[in-house]
Amino acid sequence: MPGHELITASNMAQPDEFYERLIDMHRELTPQQSEAANAALILLLANHIGDLAVLQQAMDIARADARQV
Repeated sequence: MPGHELITASNMAQPDEFYERLIDMHRELTPQQSEAANAALILLLANHIGDLAVLQQAMDIARADARQV
């Protein structure tokens, strides 16, 4: 299924800049506001991706990673 595979290799031109901006997004938010911001970001990016197969792959990987913690 071309186009239906999650890219898991490094694919970001400026990963450090993204990480800084992600941390800044949470600055001065309460824990509840931070969780709401994460949820909103997830939904916005999922809408942008729009491919359920790719989103399912991402959810499966994220869940497996979380279970390792």
